[in-house]
Formats: sequence, structure tokens, C-alpha cells
Amino acid sequence: MLPKKENHMGFMDKLKNRFQMTKGRGEEKAGRAMGDQDLEAKGAGDRVEGGTKQVGEQVKDVGKNVRDTFKR
Repeated sequence: MLPKKENHMGFMDKLKNRFQMTKGRGEEKAGRAMGDQDLEAKGAGDRVEGGTKQVGEQVKDVGKNVRDTFKR
């Protein structure tokens, strides 16, 4: 049985969000190490944005689980 497209997209979105958070952490650390406040701020922004998107995906998952529970 093939996975549903929405499950696949949810997985890909979560993966992209994790990557964005990791990239942000790296930029933040690099900026801190080099004393580059702009890079550090950009990294912090990427990290927070990825985390926010990740929370949104988790909320969607909870909504789907609640919907599936009441379908039964």
C-alpha cells in the first residue's frame, strides 16, 4: 500500500523545518565564533522560523489524530 500524499508532504515539511533549524543553529554558532552579529541574528531567525513551522506541523498532526479518533 502506498503512503498517502498528505503524509508524505507532512514528512517532507518536517524534514525541511528540521534542516532549517539545524542550519540556523550552525549560522548562529558561526556568527558567535567570528563575532559577526548579523550572521548570528540571521541564524537565530532561521532557527526560530524552523521551530515555529515545526510546531505548526505538530498542531496539524494533533488535529488529524483527533479527527481520526472521532471517525471511528
